[in-house]
Amino acid sequence: MRVNVIIKRIIQQLLGDKRSIALMFVAPIFVMTLLWLVLGMEDYEPAIALTDVPEQFQEVLEEQDASFSEMTLTEAEEALKKQEVDAHFRLENELMNITMEGSDPTATSAVQRVLNEASKQLNPSNLNVEIDFLHGSTDVKLFDNIGPVLIGFFVFFFTFIIGGVSFLRERTQGTLERLLATPLRRWEIVTGYLSGFGIFIIIQSIIMAAFSIYVLDIYMAGSFFAVIIISILLAITALSLGTLLSAYAKNEFQMIQFIPIAIIPQVFFAGIFHTESIAWIDAIGKIMPLYYGADALREIMIRGQQLTDVWGDIGILIGFSVVFIFLNIVALKRHRKL
Repeated sequence: MRVNVIIKRIIQQLLGDKRSIALMFVAPIFVMTLLWLVLGMEDYEPAIALTDVPEQFQEVLEEQDASFSEMTLTEAEEALKKQEVDAHFRLENELMNITMEGSDPTATSAVQRVLNEASKQLNPSNLNVEIDFLHGSTDVKLFDNIGPVLIGFFVFFFTFIIGGVSFLRERTQGTLERLLATPLRRWEIVTGYLSGFGIFIIIQSIIMAAFSIYVLDIYMAGSFFAVIIISILLAITALSLGTLLSAYAKNEFQMIQFIPIAIIPQVFFAGIFHTESIAWIDAIGKIMPLYYGADALREIMIRGQQLTDVWGDIGILIGFSVVFIFLNIVALKRHRKL
């Protein structure tokens, strides 16, 4: 049958394309494994600092699923600022003052669950509680917490795809080859492409951040300008990574094949899920650009930090960009030495 000829050709074509085979069989297993690891972790156990808490109340608290540390007032306040604890319980004039760190609704809910369970075992009429927040408030929702991560992810994702595919077309259409035949150096070509796309990166970052903050009303405690700067740095990193990987793709489909490996895993380690309980999983996230971009955005948007407070994240994002740009220049040697 003539149909058999087509079937045979498709089979031979797929067998000859190792990337497609990997995308079809390996990538789904890889992503499902990540989901299993992240979503299969135990419920979050909050860390709580205790100051001058009565022994009876402390004994009841320690029966709950949480970790407790006795601290002085100064130590507890410092631990809250450094996000080492999720809440601080302090008894003062027969009033239980509870200060929530407040930037993570999951942690806040876990602390409230511990408090509710402890209250059931005590006489509620004798327990006067006052709750305040170091960051945020009771109005901070789950989307407010993951919103900064999503802003970073979508900026990174679409810049990676558009930049990578556009650079790939430059190569497949012969434009890059013609540029390589001119006196232009490799670094000048890479810089020119990145700068050209950079104009649209800035516009995209402004639109994405403005829409999320002012239209979707995501919680915002910091500077809008700082959010733009971090978004632009993330986009530059994504653009340089996209153009780098496009050098190893023959067509748009092969460029898309990089998404399950280079993009999707970053979502799991960017702060949407709590991965602290498994050290090696948490360590994986620290080799991914989105981890640092999302961390900086959350510090600014939820905790009201300034750019000077997230200089570590900024430095690492710049480092990623420099490395990817350098590798882009090296990758051009595959076409022609200048």
